[in-house]
Amino acid sequence: MSKKIYVLDTNVYLTDYEALYKFGTGDVLIPLKVLEEVDKQKKRQDGVGLNARNFIRVLDELRAKGNLNKGVRIDKGLGIVRARPSNLSILPEDFDKSLPDNAILSCALSEQQENPTKKVIVVSLDINLRVRCDALGLECESYTENQVVKRTNDIFTGLSKLLVDDQIVERFYAGEQIFLESDDNTKDYKPNQFVILVSSANEKKTALSRFVAFNKPLLKVKEYVKGREGTVFGLMPKNKEQQMALNLLMDEDVPVVTMMGSAGTGKTLLAIASALEHVINREDEESKRYEKIIVSRSVMPMGKDIGFLPGTMEEKMAPWVAPIQDNLDTLFSNKANKNLDPLEHYKEKGVIQVEALTYIRGRSLNNAFIIIDECQNMNIHEIKTVLTRVGENTKIVLTGDIEQIDNIYLNETTNGFTYAVEKLKESELTGHVTLTRGERSKVATLAAKTL
Repeated sequence: MSKKIYVLDTNVYLTDYEALYKFGTGDVLIPLKVLEEVDKQKKRQDGVGLNARNFIRVLDELRAKGNLNKGVRIDKGLGIVRARPSNLSILPEDFDKSLPDNAILSCALSEQQENPTKKVIVVSLDINLRVRCDALGLECESYTENQVVKRTNDIFTGLSKLLVDDQIVERFYAGEQIFLESDDNTKDYKPNQFVILVSSANEKKTALSRFVAFNKPLLKVKEYVKGREGTVFGLMPKNKEQQMALNLLMDEDVPVVTMMGSAGTGKTLLAIASALEHVINREDEESKRYEKIIVSRSVMPMGKDIGFLPGTMEEKMAPWVAPIQDNLDTLFSNKANKNLDPLEHYKEKGVIQVEALTYIRGRSLNNAFIIIDECQNMNIHEIKTVLTRVGENTKIVLTGDIEQIDNIYLNETTNGFTYAVEKLKESELTGHVTLTRGERSKVATLAAKTL
């Protein structure tokens, strides 16, 4: 018989509808208030609503095998799941009895008193609820099943520095093939990770390279400077991180690119400029891989279907893709692109399309350059849904700022964007860049750093 009883908060099920199966032989207690809260979310047309509906189906399948009031075996080798009503009278007088969280706490307290030989543990993503648990003497913990890193500082940045002999830097600049050996300093390098080679004789003498594998030479990072490597749809990088980003964005052998950075670092602008360069500025039509640009942005935090807005798909998406529209306007107004057809011309021809993530499930997107903005507000299921839509000859770019998460069920280490960065970093098909320098304006940079 299990010695642990887990009481899961509503936000756990709305983040992972299979959470019941993640606690081994421990029993799971479901307060009736949780069922009520889940029911209120089932009509949402986003990941939260999907998790709510799927969780209800899971319970219905379990109910068919027994009785949730008496308890049902979750699965072979797992514990028992049971539902019970709240006992608000057990709470201290200071507690607001109308709050759903307190109804959940009352269930945990009652269970603890009725089963003193067992350990009752409340599991919640709500920090405030965990604090109240501690104040009541209840054991509590966060739900970490979807947490791929413990701290934001542990998130893969896509860049590292490596101290090398001065001759290595010289040889690299001379065009020689430089291979790295796996040792304590390099063993954790990932495919398409950028490496700054630093001379041991002079730390100011450096070379920027891209690592692919230990059996392949380091790649040179193009500068994309006007008059030398050329610009990207009239755009030139303003710092080394933007330079790294453009190298991944322009490389057709890297079909998945993730860019993380705070507001004003140029994530969206770089992605759109690269897409336009690939699709519109590519002169050789026979070698052109991407025929269209598909742009979208997460609308999940609002919790409403875009169908509530009037008009066509583009009109419904207009409020969400306004930042993308701003970047398109900026790039098309660039003097370097003055001979191109107007932006509206490419939209009418279907070369530039606006899509809604809500309706992307079931589609197969081929020969396209896809840009998904504000990915920090997407959960794991939503990120997976988008990535599994990628067809042949398609490149997808995910951008986001984990410091601006609006989805109350996610944080910096549990959102789908962070999950994708960490889980995909081992593949040569993917590349990641973390942008740190704000280039929008001095005011924007100041606000991002200090507020």
